[in-house]
Amino acid sequence: MAEGRIEAVCVSAEKHVQKQAVDRVVLVPDKGIEGDAHYGFGHRQVSLLADESVDKMREKGVKDLKPGAFGENLLTRGIDLLSLQIGDRLRVGDMVVLEVSQVGKECVDRCAIYYAAGDCIMPREGIFARVIEGGAVVPGDAVRKEG
Repeated sequence: MAEGRIEAVCVSAEKHVQKQAVDRVVLVPDKGIEGDAHYGFGHRQVSLLADESVDKMREKGVKDLKPGAFGENLLTRGIDLLSLQIGDRLRVGDMVVLEVSQVGKECVDRCAIYYAAGDCIMPREGIFARVIEGGAVVPGDAVRKEG
């Protein structure tokens, strides 16, 4: 699997809303991202979405999709997130290790993200992870599958 990179890091103070891109996030083992609404949220501590998945929405004519539009914490490019399985580990930058804990999700109701973007691809193409080893993550960091 090719090495990819982090395109954006995003957080929100509330759940089920679009997140805002920030310059840097700090990941804490078994907790998630400091300052994010999902911090300490069980097995879905960090959400990841490939920018290639967002491209599919752009091709459908959805415009102005900023990083975090689908509620993702880490927007990636160049790594095939859809081929990952539960238990796979990703190294992000030099320090952070994530373990895939869920692929996709079920949305009970259409949330603010659905209405803002016209669809939500996180249920189909997003993945979730637990933080195994923490540290800071910034846009441009490398991301690759371990093992």
